[in-house]
Amino acid sequence: MVASHWVAASAQPPSRRRGAVLERAILDAALDQLGTVGWKGLTMEGVAAGAQTGKAAVYRRWPSKEDLVADALLSGLPDFDKVPDLGSVREDLLELCRRARDAMYSRPGFALRSVIHECDSMEAERFHSVIVKGLVEPTLKLLCEVINRGIERGEVRRDAANGFVFDAIPAMMMYRSKVCASEWEDQELEGMIDQFMVPLLRPDGA
Repeated sequence: MVASHWVAASAQPPSRRRGAVLERAILDAALDQLGTVGWKGLTMEGVAAGAQTGKAAVYRRWPSKEDLVADALLSGLPDFDKVPDLGSVREDLLELCRRARDAMYSRPGFALRSVIHECDSMEAERFHSVIVKGLVEPTLKLLCEVINRGIERGEVRRDAANGFVFDAIPAMMMYRSKVCASEWEDQELEGMIDQFMVPLLRPDGA
């Protein structure tokens, strides 16, 4: 896979390769700025300096700060496309929660939280689709698959496959992170799954 990417990249004209490298450097610099100075402190000039280029190169690709940040967030968010299959709904949910926590405390995660916490309502609307499509929808899709597989195994009650149940883990993690300053250590994740999700999903009479 790595070799094929290298071959594909090397087949491009040198100017295009240089352009792709510069674009990646600018996006990385934007993520770094968001994680250090936050949304309000981020400037196109600061991003250009971080990418070791001129601000004209930044403006050529992104006409506004909002456009640049939207692309930087999308480029940095992890891929939530592999459903864990560890033999039980408890272990699968724990693995999903660990992935979500690691994403929240990654460089893109810090950048995303700075946008969520600092933007006013009009600015936040600009990033709503980025957050939903890049993070919320993929996470909910995996939760849905894990719970439906648990139903097939007989571990989960059949009426648990609904939007309220799917929202439970993301809602709890966001609430306790923002209101209680939780960093979601493994012990706390296990407590949420064992004391909240497993009883919520357990079939009647189990």
